[in-house]
Amino acid sequence: MPITIMPVQGDFVARVTGVDLRQPLSAEDRDAIVRACDAFGVLVFPGQLLEKEELVAFGHAFGEVDTTLQTKLLNHVQNRLGMDTITDISNVDAEGQVAGPEHWQTITTIGNRFWHSDGSYKHQPIRYSILNAVTAVERGGETQYADLRAAYDDLDPVTRDWIADKVGQFWSHNTRDMLKIPDTEAERSAFPKARWPLVRVHPGSGRKVLWCDSKTYAIEGLPLPEARALVHDLIEHIGQREHVYSHHWTSGDLVMADNRCTVHRGRRFDHSERREMRRVETTDDSLSLGEAA
Repeated sequence: MPITIMPVQGDFVARVTGVDLRQPLSAEDRDAIVRACDAFGVLVFPGQLLEKEELVAFGHAFGEVDTTLQTKLLNHVQNRLGMDTITDISNVDAEGQVAGPEHWQTITTIGNRFWHSDGSYKHQPIRYSILNAVTAVERGGETQYADLRAAYDDLDPVTRDWIADKVGQFWSHNTRDMLKIPDTEAERSAFPKARWPLVRVHPGSGRKVLWCDSKTYAIEGLPLPEARALVHDLIEHIGQREHVYSHHWTSGDLVMADNRCTVHRGRRFDHSERREMRRVETTDDSLSLGEAA
């Protein structure tokens, strides 16, 4: 059965069938997936509940799998899955039980409700985020994805000109600070701030992107209050309904997103209900979107 790629909403998000991700990808299927992700930004693969090793192998087909978030931060709390190559995006504690409301794992899922691109705060950024649903909740818990290319295209000319040469500083703990999460100084300094232009070119499609998310701590050359107000306005613009796809999870869904042209956020759900997701991330060439000068 040949691989089939069906657009979901225009040129943003596509549904992919006709491929078994538990098996090694053929070169043809791998290339077709890369081309589709370049074009659509987000790919949805239904009915693909993978074992941990299979999920990592799928990620490896697209580059080096990142381990820095696990080794620098998450393993200090728990490593329930026992692999540095997989991040546990769940409200589940180390013993496999639903975590309480004050548990670090639960609090982290709350921090994910802000628009962000995985690894935007890293000097070696993330190209693909691959999220696989093990257990989905009945209500809520969606993941929303926004198209940074469409967001740039829809900017008014005055704002587009004003931000053309602006540089943002991105910090891993920006949203956690806003939420008053009591992280240690070692955790807060695990990733030094990264500098990225607010306007970059997505190499997969050749389109410009509005590069701004909840990790944008400051904008160089602007007073901090003005910078943060601008960041708020830009994120509000990015999250407009016409730029957004909302994925309602079913167990076995796998979603692959290109962080170079998308942001995403989780939505609220009842934390007494088990929600178990696994994520693999691949690294990218830090020059692919252009570093700040």
